Amino acid sequence: MKYTTQMDAADKGLITPQMETVAAKENMRVEQLRELMAAGKVVVPANKHHSRLDPEGIGQGLRTKINVNLGISTDCHDLEVELKKVEHALALKAEAIMDLSCYGKTREFRRQLVAMSTALVGTVPIYDAVGYYDKELQDITADEFFQVVEQHARDGVDFMTIHAGLNRATAQKLQSARRLTNIVSRGGALLFAWMAMTGKENPFYEHYDRLLDICETHDVTISLGDGCRPGSIHDATDACQVEELIVLGELTMRSWQRKVQVMIEGPGHMAINEIAGNMMLEKRLCHGAPFYVLGPLVTDVAPGYDHITSAIGGAIAAANGADFLCYVTPAEHLRLPTLEDMKEGIIAARIAAHAADIAKGIPGARKWDDQMSNARRELDWQRMFDLALDPEKARRYRESSLPENPDTCTMCGKMCAVRNMNLALAGKELRLKVNE
Repeated sequence: MKYTTQMDAADKGLITPQMETVAAKENMRVEQLRELMAAGKVVVPANKHHSRLDPEGIGQGLRTKINVNLGISTDCHDLEVELKKVEHALALKAEAIMDLSCYGKTREFRRQLVAMSTALVGTVPIYDAVGYYDKELQDITADEFFQVVEQHARDGVDFMTIHAGLNRATAQKLQSARRLTNIVSRGGALLFAWMAMTGKENPFYEHYDRLLDICETHDVTISLGDGCRPGSIHDATDACQVEELIVLGELTMRSWQRKVQVMIEGPGHMAINEIAGNMMLEKRLCHGAPFYVLGPLVTDVAPGYDHITSAIGGAIAAANGADFLCYVTPAEHLRLPTLEDMKEGIIAARIAAHAADIAKGIPGARKWDDQMSNARRELDWQRMFDLALDPEKARRYRESSLPENPDTCTMCGKMCAVRNMNLALAGKELRLKVNE
């Protein structure tokens, strides 16, 4: 039996090789995975042209995944530097990489990224359109926007962020809102400006079936972008954000009718006490579709440390239903991230994702922590390094300050509680004097 997309296969009762791979990774019965995919509660983004892909699932009952943003810009357009970031992102086990390139040789970089990446690859076609056509925004036609989408699909992109929910009605709502930061989504701002200058409806909303045609043909997952996501905690959960979310829920149903996989993007910046409610709202309004969040950053006053503000919000969001976390680096709001910034962002996001998986009761999540606890009880330093989320840093810290007693560390020395409990429980004598 033939199928067009992963969701179409799932709906027809077929098991694809991608489903088998994901089910094995998740310790889940493949039939259970298929049922969740058929219901739209899990996506397996897998463009037919991405031959190196090692598939991942995103959604209900699965491990929380993380995404890494990179790409060339007007001020930083060294392809080799960005390709080096791709290598590091893969080595650090990011499940997805989004190419946000908006200048110069975007297609060359995108094709190299797809060719080398075993991780999911995502893009935001509207970023590319402005540079690709080298013309003013208002002069780009709806046809030209869709031609870029088609090109990305043919190049093997697994998922695309499309800001289809920011229509003229939502844009009107924004103009009367008392926001501090207006629109902070690049794609959302571009489409808002395009609509304002041309007087036309958002082409991705108006011609959504055309988008579905492309995605169905190449099996591209739509990541419905939140053009009205809050860019400050002041703007969170306002009428603009919620109205757009309602539209995204309607577009989700239209996507499922065509068996096109879809996930929903969410905030943004948000106070801690609002996060759980927002996760519930998205799942309700968007019919259980997977939720992809940027952060959320839980405070606006920590530039240089936003990987931490994001990880706090991300852990809470994922514990309350978010399925996919976009990493945030210390450079957020300040500059394009360096390799070191990228690493810190990935590690912070992975900590958040794993902490949430423990809270959600994902099978096997606690096993990793229990193994680390056993290694600590046994004072098995090498085992601790092997299990560490960042083995290199753990080893470097240990070796930078070695204790006199190799079983301990320089914080506690012979007063190490773990060492002394091991000795006491074994019926051995404790000797705590420095020279003994």
